[in-house]
Amino acid sequence: MNHKTDIRAVETALYFLPVKTRVPLKFGTETLEEVTCARVRVVVTDRNGKTAAGWGETPLSVQWVWPSPLPYAERLSTLKNFCISLAEAIASFDFSGHPLEVGIEFQESVLRELLQKTNQSRARDAAMPWLAALVCLSAFDLALHDAFGQLHQRLVFSTLNAEFLNHDLGKFLDPATEKVSFAKKYPENFLLSKRREQLAAWHLVGGLDPLTAADLTGAEPNDGYPVLLADWIRTDGLTCLKVKLRGNDALWDFTRLAKVGKIGLANGAQWFTADFNCTVREPDYVNEILDRLQKDEPQCHARILYVEQPFPYELEHDRIDVRSVAARKPLFLDESAHDWRMVRLGRELGWTGVALKTCKTLSGALLAACWAQAHGMSLMVQDLTNPMLAQIPHVLLAAHVNTIMGVETNGMQFYPEASTPEAAVHPGIYRRRNGEVNLASIHGAGFGYRLDEIKRMLPEPVARF
Repeated sequence: MNHKTDIRAVETALYFLPVKTRVPLKFGTETLEEVTCARVRVVVTDRNGKTAAGWGETPLSVQWVWPSPLPYAERLSTLKNFCISLAEAIASFDFSGHPLEVGIEFQESVLRELLQKTNQSRARDAAMPWLAALVCLSAFDLALHDAFGQLHQRLVFSTLNAEFLNHDLGKFLDPATEKVSFAKKYPENFLLSKRREQLAAWHLVGGLDPLTAADLTGAEPNDGYPVLLADWIRTDGLTCLKVKLRGNDALWDFTRLAKVGKIGLANGAQWFTADFNCTVREPDYVNEILDRLQKDEPQCHARILYVEQPFPYELEHDRIDVRSVAARKPLFLDESAHDWRMVRLGRELGWTGVALKTCKTLSGALLAACWAQAHGMSLMVQDLTNPMLAQIPHVLLAAHVNTIMGVETNGMQFYPEASTPEAAVHPGIYRRRNGEVNLASIHGAGFGYRLDEIKRMLPEPVARF
């Protein structure tokens, strides 16, 4: 069955917006000091020829999407060229449906072929990963959802039902047990009946962030924003801290967790999470840190809400049984959660939760959220240090799904001035107050960007199709 509301893309425009960090962000084995955001405009048409334009944006976070010894510039150039290929492919993609249906069909039928073409002349150890392809696609996927909302004058999250979708979730998802059925169910059935207008905000403690005055080098910015952890907690009223760890230095990781825990608890923080960024190879590495923390720092240990993605993210290649870690603390997939199939495999290996990200496509995140919840897995929504427009769908996803605790949001830590035009219209989501972000300013059609009120001058598009 085809709805008269179905859309297809007919025109795309791609922009690259460079952003520099105010302080470096270290995660895994690499450090981020700048990022290029891909901003996309997609024009769609319905079956009656009516058109509307939508916008999407995502940071091309090279170090996260493509950890590699290859030079940064080479990887970034490959991602940019891939975005240009996507702009052309989506503008000519002759498939109509709801944006979720269009987005998933594009992933299944076009994206892998484009990635193979990109990698055909590259050595295996220099190949662009699937995660990077998804991140490049995510801006276009978001723009399709926004355009659909604009065309029908509906908020994006109010269209995820039988009124607009041609197929129920049974078309897209296979259950892992006979007790679960997706027949006659839609994403709407797994979303909150009413979005949350305030969300607890998770602050990121990067691997290079100074914790106390003894850590200061003199090179820190003097720009009016906090530098030390205690100052951030007091200024923003923070209660939730996410700690980036190394994953290859157990003493450093334990010491870092304990130190952040002490500072946090002394200043009013209530919850922590540990993020190893895929650098751990053995479950015992994490287990020993958690066990020592429970013995030596029981208050900090008690406040660890979950552990995030310690192990390599290619689950099909690295099938590590993680049940011993999950028995200690809830264990959440992040980089591995490419789609619901990887969530299913993760569950088989013992993972208990999923960290959703709009940067792996909203369409994919919605399906992963539905599959996970149907099988008793918990949810979080994690950041890609989203500035500018990228922040809005990110916090909206968190406001509509049942996360275990708010949303991670750290763009205001690492490049707060990058979002000044957007913050003038949406102050509550680019500044954390009383430990929360506030979504009250987000309203209207699509993602509620209110673009006509945002005073941002865009460069000329790098591609238009």
